[in-house]
Amino acid sequence: MRRLLGAFVVLVLVTGSAMVAGAADSKSTIGQKVDDATLLTKVKAKLTADKAKNLVHVNVDVKDGVVALKGSVPTAADKTRVEKLARATEGVSEVHNELVVSSNPSASPSTK
Repeated sequence: MRRLLGAFVVLVLVTGSAMVAGAADSKSTIGQKVDDATLLTKVKAKLTADKAKNLVHVNVDVKDGVVALKGSVPTAADKTRVEKLARATEGVSEVHNELVVSSNPSASPSTK
C-alpha cells in the first residue's frame, strides 16, 4: 500500500511539473485571450456599424492585441477604411492589413 501511495505521489509531482512547464511555454494568458476576444468583437462591431455591404468578405483575427485583416474588398478606399476602423478601436496595438482589392463581382455591394 505504501508503494502504491509513493508511486502516486511521484506521478502527481511529475505530472504537475510538466503542466506548469507547459503553461509557462504558452505565450498567451487567459486574460489576453479574453482581451483578444473582446477586441475581435469590437472591430467586427465597427465594421458592421459602418453598414458597408462590400465589407462582408473581410475576415478579422486578433492575437495579443494585433489585428489581422484578410479577405477581399472591391476598392482601395474600402481597404483603407477597414484598416482605419480597426486602428481606431481601443486596445488594438497593431493592424496587419492583408486585404486584397478585387473586382470580383461577389465582393461588390451591388450583388448583395
